[in-house]
Amino acid sequence: MAKPQKTYVCQSCGAVTSKWAGKCESCDGWNTLAEEVRESSAPKGLGGSNKKGRRIEFSPLSGGAEKSYPRHVTGIGEFDRVTGGGLVPGSAVLIGGDPGIGKSTILLQSVCALANKGLRCVYVSGEEAVDQVRMRAQRLGLENAPVELASATNVRDILASVQGPNPPALLVIDSIQTMYVDTVESAPGTVTQVRACAQEIIRMAKASDIAVFLVGHVTKDGQIAGPRVLEHMVDTVLYFEGDRSHQFRILRSVKNRFGPTDEIGVFEMAAQGLIEVKNPSALFLSQRAQNVAGSTVLAALEGTRPLLVEVQALVAPSSLGSARRSVLGWDPNRLAMIVAVLETRAGLQLSGCDIFLNIAGGVRIQEPAADMAVAAALISALTGKAVPPETVFFGEIGLTGEIRQVSQPDLRLKESGKLGFKEAVIPEAKNSKKQPAGGEINLTAISHIEELADYLSATAPRRHAAA
Repeated sequence: MAKPQKTYVCQSCGAVTSKWAGKCESCDGWNTLAEEVRESSAPKGLGGSNKKGRRIEFSPLSGGAEKSYPRHVTGIGEFDRVTGGGLVPGSAVLIGGDPGIGKSTILLQSVCALANKGLRCVYVSGEEAVDQVRMRAQRLGLENAPVELASATNVRDILASVQGPNPPALLVIDSIQTMYVDTVESAPGTVTQVRACAQEIIRMAKASDIAVFLVGHVTKDGQIAGPRVLEHMVDTVLYFEGDRSHQFRILRSVKNRFGPTDEIGVFEMAAQGLIEVKNPSALFLSQRAQNVAGSTVLAALEGTRPLLVEVQALVAPSSLGSARRSVLGWDPNRLAMIVAVLETRAGLQLSGCDIFLNIAGGVRIQEPAADMAVAAALISALTGKAVPPETVFFGEIGLTGEIRQVSQPDLRLKESGKLGFKEAVIPEAKNSKKQPAGGEINLTAISHIEELADYLSATAPRRHAAA
């Protein structure tokens, strides 16, 4: 009889050790090792068995596809954009986000949209009862959609219920941390259970051409709970972002085997659920104040979508020994770099000032093209001179103060022209590269951070108190 063996598995990275320790040696996490019991048996050849492997057949790369997989389009434009044009049969999608951000809401809306098109859709909840899911559907006005509901946590029971001559087109598991496999002696939510449950569900999805949605909890750092191997097992990873104090929600694709990565979809939280925002740039700039120092407009690019957002900066003398640096919607380390470059290369005095930076609307910008817009907002806030209201900025700033080019400048300028902007400050083309065509927008190309300070000093309409 096999003898049980005790091991300790890190709940953050999945590392396995034979002894307990307060700190995981793999990820440096504290108090993350949990005891798990597994059966041990003497290995018999490869994989612990004397049975030989089955010979597999290889196909040439030049051969045509044997099957055609039409995507399941929900009709929710922002959701379909993030998934790459719809759900691919047999794909596994992992979606994560903070509690209460709207994960279950957007999934219920998508499932009902597909069910109303005649597709069989199954929604399995491990956290809520069937009546609770029905209450949410009634609040959203979706109670008449032909969606099959169930409340279960045993993966074997779920797979036995969906497999058969009429498998569903879509299966939603809410959430993967509540599921368990009865052959694994671990509590639900542990690394071993999460990995085993996801592996069984994904294997079934690939064999039956069922699109699967797995809802994942997130940690305090905003990462999906469980080992990172879970993100490698699925085909698509989506994150729901947004501040619950704002009505906007951002659905971001960080991995997609069937579409572009870093694509975003913008939604607005309302009483009837999540409503897609088809023109987020106009919505983000709708409440922008005119002729206020410290406010600039960034022409960003998220995936394939150009996005115009307002960058707000406030620079005030510090009464403390160490100046404060507060950032919302951007990388704080990048702000520290921009401040150092402005002091060293442009001669501005920012070390004794408190700096507050905000990307208006609750959206988070991750690309380095925001450097020039942030620098312009800091210079405007420090000098008290407002930036011309019909001007957009984009460009990366290097440590020597040079302005570097960014991708897709024509797409950014086209979106700016649609919203009525007349001036754009962009990086200067170098190495014989063609300067982008601005169309009706006047282009100002600069190559150094000092030129940006001179430009703002020359074009400022009037001195204004910092906002």
